[in-house]
Amino acid sequence: MSDAPRGPADIPIRAVTRGAKLAALPLGMAGRATLGIGKRIGGKPAEIVTAEIQQRTAEQIFKTLGELKGGAMKFGQALSVFEAALPEPVIAPYRATLVKLQEAAPPLPARVVHDVLRTNLGPDWQDLFTEFDARAVAAASVGQVHRATWSDGRDVAVKIQYPGAGEALLGDLNQISRLARLFGSMVPGLDIKALMVELKERVAEELDYALEADSQRAFAAAFADDPDFCVPQVVHQAGNVIVTEWIDGTPLSKVIAEGDQETRNRAGVLYHRFHLSSPTRVGKLHADPHPGNFRILPDGRLGVLDFGAVNHLPEGVPPVIGVLLQQALRGEAKAVVDGLRAEGFLKPTIDLDPDRALAYLLPFLEPVTVPEFQFSRAWLRAQGQRIGDPRSPNYSTGLQFNLPPRYLLLHRVWLGSIGVLCQLEASGPWREELAAWLPGADGLTDIPYRTPEEIVGE
Repeated sequence: MSDAPRGPADIPIRAVTRGAKLAALPLGMAGRATLGIGKRIGGKPAEIVTAEIQQRTAEQIFKTLGELKGGAMKFGQALSVFEAALPEPVIAPYRATLVKLQEAAPPLPARVVHDVLRTNLGPDWQDLFTEFDARAVAAASVGQVHRATWSDGRDVAVKIQYPGAGEALLGDLNQISRLARLFGSMVPGLDIKALMVELKERVAEELDYALEADSQRAFAAAFADDPDFCVPQVVHQAGNVIVTEWIDGTPLSKVIAEGDQETRNRAGVLYHRFHLSSPTRVGKLHADPHPGNFRILPDGRLGVLDFGAVNHLPEGVPPVIGVLLQQALRGEAKAVVDGLRAEGFLKPTIDLDPDRALAYLLPFLEPVTVPEFQFSRAWLRAQGQRIGDPRSPNYSTGLQFNLPPRYLLLHRVWLGSIGVLCQLEASGPWREELAAWLPGADGLTDIPYRTPEEIVGE
């Protein structure tokens, strides 16, 4: 790899080239669609042609995203969380690429790394460390991580921001926003446009390492000496560099790929518990749920990394969520619809039959209708098919729901967490976890266990 310095536009490909690669995606899809029309005229079944188009589109999307950092990389990480929802014939060839998107990207040359450290930590930056490895051990959308030894002997992780990351990130996100329909076809039921809005709104925070350090300090203090979780302490922060304590562990992506069932179950319960408990314990929600940010430590604790994307919830999760959950499990359809309307999930002009709304929502709650539930890719795909088939009544019902802006990050974390639990195929007592940590859900364990079909048919 060359050590020649690279300017802000070279992360890792010149801006013009980046734009051309992203702009080529819809053109490629249009060409495949035209070819598909020809095949249908020739007598090939429409569903087979559609599957072929989706598979080729998926290949081009993930290949392009895998070559870019910035917003394309960030969006690739977001998509990779939902790989469990994609049909196996589509996702199978690209699962390895998705893991790479979660865990790594091409690193910066050593000379550029040293320039960043000199600019942010000062000309004597090397005096802060007794050792510093210029080879990156992890990379993501806006920065990469190096292993080092701090001057007091502690092993540390040094996260540096790519030069020009902000410009590249905003440029990519603006381009990808125009392609929302292309990505939306791959994950039925997911509001890709809303996801892009949320990502763009959080760009400034993710680029602010001082803000990230403050968030990580808050999490580290709240979870200090916790038997289940480990959040590394912040050692130092200056400009576009943040130094934290190093933690060793097995990446969650490796647990997904190789872990036995007991390990998967424990990882899933801890992962779920961390997201549930953080708003109450910290007043904040870790808002980047992809597996690359989590480790299983040798002592069994869940290590949590990367606090650039954080939802600030000083009052915790709104208690109405727990209340609506209990009402749904009791079969109180009208109360559920009234509550959703009051929170802005249904606009005043929408007239939705309560029983129809409840029948649409309850299958999503299947994990809490039994004492113990095992998530799976098949279950998630079934949910996607249930609401994503235009021929199904559930499709038109889903179109009537709104997503209030203040629930945007909660929605993203909820969807992302479900995707990871399905990748883990984790089994656990999910209702007990919700009752313990979700505001407004303290009476959840008093409700009898009934399947969604039993609740709807009562």
